Amino acid sequence: MTKLKLGIIGGSGLYDIEEAKNSTWEKIITPWGSPSDEVFCFELDNKEICFLPRHGRGHKINPSCINFRANIDALKQKGVTDIVSISAVGSLRKDLPPGIFVLANQFIDRTFARNKTFFDDEIIAHVSMAKPTSDLLTDVCETSLKKLAINYERGGVYLAMEGPQFSTKAESLLYKSWGVDVIGMTNMPEAKLAREAEIRYSTIAMVTDYDCWHPDHDNVDVNMIIKTLNHNVKTAKELIKSIIYNYEIDDASDTTKNCLDTAIITDPSCMTDETKNKLKTIAGRVLFK
Repeated sequence: MTKLKLGIIGGSGLYDIEEAKNSTWEKIITPWGSPSDEVFCFELDNKEICFLPRHGRGHKINPSCINFRANIDALKQKGVTDIVSISAVGSLRKDLPPGIFVLANQFIDRTFARNKTFFDDEIIAHVSMAKPTSDLLTDVCETSLKKLAINYERGGVYLAMEGPQFSTKAESLLYKSWGVDVIGMTNMPEAKLAREAEIRYSTIAMVTDYDCWHPDHDNVDVNMIIKTLNHNVKTAKELIKSIIYNYEIDDASDTTKNCLDTAIITDPSCMTDETKNKLKTIAGRVLFK
């Protein structure tokens, strides 16, 4: 069984956990540049946890400018085996109102200005994204949601848009016709890169408002959205603590942890040491056998 370590990617403020022990901010250097921020490392329930503010402390980085590759590499350097992603989303379903949490298990990637793979130069890999989230890790999240009596839905399609602008009404209606459940700006290519790094990934999408397809969308002001967002943040902090306490996975049959075994198709004789070393954190397990 793999030594487990939980990583959390989320917004500013979610890491303010009073019960955290031996906490420190660690600067991590990656071959892909700087992560969004230093990694907040702490202990809770005798477990080492790593938290990375996706937009940096104070929310200084817009979604298109997040260095997703550096973020995932940094967490992998810290030994993270599982990532719980927490983010705000808009709803494309009337029965997913503001305040509900959605454990999305599928994605539609509509982003276009982001680096989406570690394997874009000399060493090429094709990982499966048929099931982009981990059922094992989502089970942990669901257990915590139930214990805290948080209103949630398990399963759903998350559409990742480029941003930072929100959708037009035509786009919103189109996505709704596709069967999309929630819309956000951050979970792609995050989930793809986590898979390439052989890290299990689960997403918790916190609905803050209805997307602009909704007839009452124009009647929702910023104060209402902020009120819902603040409530969600308070709830999410309690949820994070519960997830940590419940974090235990038997990954004996899990395929994510060795998905690169059959994904890299480049002839080893064509691989240079320079490129292999660049990928050492992400794919060293298979490149340096």
